[in-house]
Formats: sequence, C-alpha cells, structure tokens
Amino acid sequence: MKKINCLLLLPLVVVIALALVSCETKKETKPTPKTLTIAEKKANEAEKKKWEASPDGIKFNAWKSSPEGKKVQASYDKIKKNLSSFSPMEAVVTSVTFQRENTGTTAPKWLVVKIDGEDYMIQFTPKEFEPLKSLKVNDKIIIKSHNAGLSNNHPYLILSADSIEHNDKVVYKRDLSKNDGC
Repeated sequence: MKKINCLLLLPLVVVIALALVSCETKKETKPTPKTLTIAEKKANEAEKKKWEASPDGIKFNAWKSSPEGKKVQASYDKIKKNLSSFSPMEAVVTSVTFQRENTGTTAPKWLVVKIDGEDYMIQFTPKEFEPLKSLKVNDKIIIKSHNAGLSNNHPYLILSADSIEHNDKVVYKRDLSKNDGC
C-alpha cells in the first residue's frame, strides 16, 4: 500500500517541481530596460545641442527662464513625485471649454484642472473627450498620470492623463493598445 501511495505521489511532486521551476525561469527572464551606449548618449547630446541652437530651441530656452516658464516648472516640481509613483492626484475642474485660438472642430480638446493650487492642462482628441463632456467646473476628479510636458505655446504644464475618476467611477482610461504602449 505504501509503495502505491509513493508511486502516486511521485508524479505529483515532479509536476509541482516543474511548475515552480517554470515560474522562477519566467521571473528571471524579464527583459531588462535598454541602456544607451556611450555613442548613443553622445549622439543624443549632440542632437540636443543642435536643437538648442535652432530658433525654436532658443525661443523655448528663453521662455523656460522667463517668469512664465519658471512658474510652469514649479508646478511640475509640485507633482513630479506623484507622476513617478503613479499615485492618484485630487483635482478640481476649472475649465472644460478651453480651446487654443484659430482651431477647428477637429482640434484637440482641453481639460484644465487645479491640483494643490496650480493649474494644469490635459489634452484629448475629440473622441477621447466624449466621456468627459459630463464634467462641470468645480467637479472633483482623481487623475493618475505618468507624464507631463512643457511647452512655450501653453500657459500651464500639460499632463498626460492615464485615467480619470469622478464620483468613484472611471470616466476616462487611456487605451495604450492603440499606440504601442506609449
């Protein structure tokens, strides 16, 4: 009887061991982030210097050192910890109708929000903006984002919202499958 139990348990132990080894192998073979070579870093630095010497680069750097640019940079400094940790940020909607001058109906839609006393802009395509049309000024929302960007053409820091919640309900979630995860 003991021999039969041992023979029945042996395949079970082998299967469990193989499953555990398989899990360990999968954990160890995760792709490591690509690090740039010294040549690639130098090429990127050269490209950056070339752009900074261009008229657009000069204009951007002048704006960045202006009071407006410093204010936008300060607003980034306030939330960069939330961006890097992808933690939720409480925001209050200040505008759902902001639109840049001389734009048509297919132009991007903007949501302007206030987080910790600073204004931020979030850009959407008209189709992405559809579920957000129900938002009103002074609505409280929760934003999760990984990225933000500076532009001398915009009065506030531009957030890239990954998700927006209103009244404990997700009203917007970025579809990363459409842009290869970018």
